[in-house]
Amino acid sequence: MYRIGFDVGGTFTDFTMLDEGRGSVHYFKVPSTPHDPSEAIGTGLSALIADHGIDPALIRHLGHGTTVATNMVIERRGALTGLITTRGFRDTLEIGRQTRPHLYDYSVSRPTPLVPRDLRLEVDERTLSDGTVELPLDEEQVAEAARKLGEAGVGAVVICFLHSYRRPDHERRAGEIVRAILPDAYISLSSNVLPEFREYERMSTTVLNAYMGPRMGTYLERLLGRVGDLGITGELDTVHSNGGLMSVPTVREIPVRTCVSGPAAGVIGAAEIGRFANFPNLVTFDVGGTSTDVSVIVGGKPLFASDRLVADYPVKTPMIDIHVIGAGGGSIAAIDDAGALKVGPRSAGAAPGPVAYGRGGTEPTITDANIVLGRLDPVALLEGRLPVDAAAARAVIEERIARPLGLSVEEAAYGILRIANANMSRAIRSVSTERGHDIRDFALFAYGGAGPLHACDLAQDCGIRTVLVPQEPGTLCARGILLSDINMDFVRSELSLAADASWRRVCAVLGEMRDEATAWLVREGVAEEDRQLRIMVDARYDGQNFEVSVPLDDVREDGLDDMVQRFRRQHVQEYGYDVSDRPVEIVNCRIQAIGRVARVPVSAPVPVPGLDAVKGRRPVYFGKDAGWVETSIYRRGQLPIGRTFAGPAIIEEMSSTLIVQPGQTITVDPVGNLIVSIFE
Repeated sequence: MYRIGFDVGGTFTDFTMLDEGRGSVHYFKVPSTPHDPSEAIGTGLSALIADHGIDPALIRHLGHGTTVATNMVIERRGALTGLITTRGFRDTLEIGRQTRPHLYDYSVSRPTPLVPRDLRLEVDERTLSDGTVELPLDEEQVAEAARKLGEAGVGAVVICFLHSYRRPDHERRAGEIVRAILPDAYISLSSNVLPEFREYERMSTTVLNAYMGPRMGTYLERLLGRVGDLGITGELDTVHSNGGLMSVPTVREIPVRTCVSGPAAGVIGAAEIGRFANFPNLVTFDVGGTSTDVSVIVGGKPLFASDRLVADYPVKTPMIDIHVIGAGGGSIAAIDDAGALKVGPRSAGAAPGPVAYGRGGTEPTITDANIVLGRLDPVALLEGRLPVDAAAARAVIEERIARPLGLSVEEAAYGILRIANANMSRAIRSVSTERGHDIRDFALFAYGGAGPLHACDLAQDCGIRTVLVPQEPGTLCARGILLSDINMDFVRSELSLAADASWRRVCAVLGEMRDEATAWLVREGVAEEDRQLRIMVDARYDGQNFEVSVPLDDVREDGLDDMVQRFRRQHVQEYGYDVSDRPVEIVNCRIQAIGRVARVPVSAPVPVPGLDAVKGRRPVYFGKDAGWVETSIYRRGQLPIGRTFAGPAIIEEMSSTLIVQPGQTITVDPVGNLIVSIFE
């Protein structure tokens, strides 16, 4: 039997296949197809089946990481969406938090709301914050609003009423009315998507969900069709933003939870490999074709956030805390109006791609610079499947960058890398040093197609002592999918001061949520012995604006004092102080439903008999001081376990290339990870 994970990136689509019978793992990459991401998936799956002689019926599981939903918002390609809300609140979406995106730059404005004002309709209804109905729902007004939205041609409808997290009855009834009038519309209820207080974030998240929904459904249908055409009958799951897996029906219902799907899988994979390699504290560094994603793992566990911006729109849903910048292998280098060299955030992406790929690219990129400097193979990448035109890369950097700035081609190409590295260094510091972590206690976990190319330079710049590079780092997000559990987060707001009466209500709510979470695991097909529930309460001191999550071992009516003590300890850990004389307020009840899956085995690659570890030598440029250095090129799969050797060195494999600087040393650990020591 086989399990396959695949991750759709901006430039490449990556595959990891586990042969459960032999315990072996295989890796593969194909160029992405932005016009239809499912096309690259079908191409890659077909190649894996053919190359390994697999019976498609033996593929029992597919795991899927995707940026389709996020790209839809970035490119404004979602459905025309309408909103039905409580009278007086149609402009909540536009007013937001009345904060500017940039404090001092008035030219930077908030993004245009995804629902235009004429499609934001109001109806009479009102539920109070304690769940009391002050004004019943006017059903005729809901029907009239639905008819107006239908005449406008909307493909999706959002229903978001005030305080519906307390009492969802009005939203559910309104949904029934709209569905009867607009049977083909995609309908999102805020009480289903985010039953949590804070009206603006709840409305924004639900609008994004509806905006993504119709086209995400179309994409999934197309993907399922391609998978079926190959004869694969195994189930398809998608990674969502907290690093877990969910089924196709759940993705259709809540696509907003896939906003950082692929990057989240990479962090899960990094945490698992780091624990096994005895590196519990990691800064993850994932550089792909269009972006760099960085995150922090502390004590073997990723850090989570409850909200983030997606294309500048607030999304409030549990997710792995990942910082993203526009810097990747396809990032374009250009001279701005002031005559300064800038790199990114514009990207050549998969089409047309870097100039060296010969697919019509006309602007120099980071990949072109690495090829010119000898850091990437100047003949072909992906083990010969992607020919490279080094002369074209050199010519475009000379014409667009070197000549206008009065530099040599080498200086111009190296300058592109230094600027890109400076941007990446700032991202690393933003998730580590700026959040109170001593970066010297962390290893840099480098992956993505371009992560290992930059990692050793960055580690030296940031003061990180160790770089860890897993096997086939360019496919780690796909590998992380095979390390992810099935899971879903459930939340309900329950704002009340912590007291005996309110705690009994919290216990009752958590009991209902536990039943709901268990029922979801049953629908996902998780066996009883593989189910796990994690219980948390969000709490804060009375008068505070934001809360901290408090893990609980169980739900007990005599557990109030234990919860308060846990909260105080958690508050000290996160904020450094305690306010012992102030009452504690309970904010949200949370349960994470987990369905454990079998893990991909961690084992060293098996060398090919008779093949030398040294592939050859070529000159590589290491900066103005070192200049061009004749450097050994190694085949990663042939490096013996336990070997230690000194840089400069280049280690090549199918999905990525590691650059080891002069003066640094590298060791192959017992499972084939590459460990680079930056400082003695």
